[in-house]
Amino acid sequence: MNNLNAIKHYFYHELICLNDEVEPLFYYALESINNLKRSDFIINPNKIVSTDDLNNWLQLIKHLKQNKPIQYFFGKQSFYGLEFKVNKHTLIPRSETEELVEWIISNHQNKKIKILDIGTGTGCIAITLAKNLPLATVSAIDISDEALSVAKENALSHQVEVDFLNINVLEISELNQVYDIVVSNPPYVRDLEKIEIMPNVLDFEPHQALFVSNEDPLIFYRKILELAKNSLKDNGNIYFEINQYLSDEMKDLFESFAYKNYSLKKDLKGNFRMMKGTKAS
Repeated sequence: MNNLNAIKHYFYHELICLNDEVEPLFYYALESINNLKRSDFIINPNKIVSTDDLNNWLQLIKHLKQNKPIQYFFGKQSFYGLEFKVNKHTLIPRSETEELVEWIISNHQNKKIKILDIGTGTGCIAITLAKNLPLATVSAIDISDEALSVAKENALSHQVEVDFLNINVLEISELNQVYDIVVSNPPYVRDLEKIEIMPNVLDFEPHQALFVSNEDPLIFYRKILELAKNSLKDNGNIYFEINQYLSDEMKDLFESFAYKNYSLKKDLKGNFRMMKGTKAS
């Protein structure tokens, strides 16, 4: 097994019963291990690989057979055209969150604004906004020192300034600054929805960043809206990624905080996954 075609056959044979997305996984690995694209494979499927590369393929297959995320093997994930370091302490950035970021960027080009990202994880939201909104001043908070360490590395690699702070948002009574935008992708998956979660997520991504109790699934949104009463400028905007099953409950929550001007937005899969509100002056 010293060429790409043989590796592909072995990769599929070992993983097809475990994962129905073997093909994208293979090409993700091809680019990461061999620095080759799908078109390169099509042109030269029998390209010889080095012993080191073959060992990497074998180690990856072993990793994937344990249902571990491929992103944790390579320590990286692409997000909005940028590459972010990830590890077991961080949630892996997802395409739905890219859509949330795109919504913010499209609404706030060329504006001198202050942005706060709550629950930053890898820093993907804060860093991408800082990169694409160069007039913005961006801050970000998270409860995890380990996640913040990763976020700081990502900010450094993308050459942007983000002020990172270790704060448990549920334990504070104010944010100490006033912002034009507050954005958050907080934990929102209810415990009852764990049966829908793939094993590579459920068993390996940090539960602290994913799950909330069935009894109070909107705990983070309620707290952030409460903090925003005094920390969001008049006519300022608050953006959330939300649980697709709780859009009606989110509308009720926004109305309870006197946000009459709010909107829900569907993701590319047709699910209500984003919400924006504007604070009345």
